[in-house]
Amino acid sequence: MVTVTERSARNSRRTATVALAALATAAAAVAAALSGPALAQDKTAEEIAKYRQMLAEGNPAELWEAAGEEMWKKPAGPKNASLEQCDLGKGPGVTKGAYAELPRYFADAGKVMDLEQRLAYCRVTLQGLTKEEATKNPFSSAGKPSEIERLAAFVTGESRGVKMNVQLKHAEEKRVYALGQKMFYYRGGAYDFACATCHAVDGQRIRLQDLPNLMTEKGAQAAYTTWPAYRVSQGEVRTMQHRLYDCLRQQRFPEPAYGSDVITALTMFLAKNANGGTYDGPNMKR
Repeated sequence: MVTVTERSARNSRRTATVALAALATAAAAVAAALSGPALAQDKTAEEIAKYRQMLAEGNPAELWEAAGEEMWKKPAGPKNASLEQCDLGKGPGVTKGAYAELPRYFADAGKVMDLEQRLAYCRVTLQGLTKEEATKNPFSSAGKPSEIERLAAFVTGESRGVKMNVQLKHAEEKRVYALGQKMFYYRGGAYDFACATCHAVDGQRIRLQDLPNLMTEKGAQAAYTTWPAYRVSQGEVRTMQHRLYDCLRQQRFPEPAYGSDVITALTMFLAKNANGGTYDGPNMKR
């Protein structure tokens, strides 16, 4: 069995090799960007695609997955219990394919939950943590690793290769989906932006980044099925909660509370639109 330490050493060697190749690719992309507007855009997109392909061959997210699996199985909290009886929607302890069906309605909680809300719920009910303890430090920063990000990496990795299949069978699921749709088109903040401003039109770009049209099947599937992801620029695995938090921050919206129902609603809307796509996370992003 490969330990976390062994995986770390293996990935360190991979990452060093990949980093050198990535630098060369980045230089090529910059050179292309300076060679002329029309040609540069196509060439830069091509080089960025090569860059992502090379990085994917040594994705450090494997370390987060391994650490998350250890946390899932390790007894913790006042009740000294593991999370192996946590029901993610497919029965206590079943992780395979669970993320591909989230968010969903949970009768025991009486509400629709996304993965991170559900993990916090299980940490409270099974391990005896307070809500504040269960959601402490949801996003990693320098010297402060996040337990939630590691747990999320493990659980999402268990759905790799599974088709997205988010349902709207319960009345609450339908209500939350409708709320998420409203949130997607809601304009606000200092820039009077909505999610749809950037993600409901074909061919949008910001700097060197293509912006997927999340209202198309192809765009929704390509975007949603690759999060969570290891962010090369941040050196951390970032979850869907973080992705949406950061989007709202850039729109200059009020900061959403971690695990808030409005973020779950927006996630529900995006996840349902990605149905049929093959999940391929945790992935890797710039």
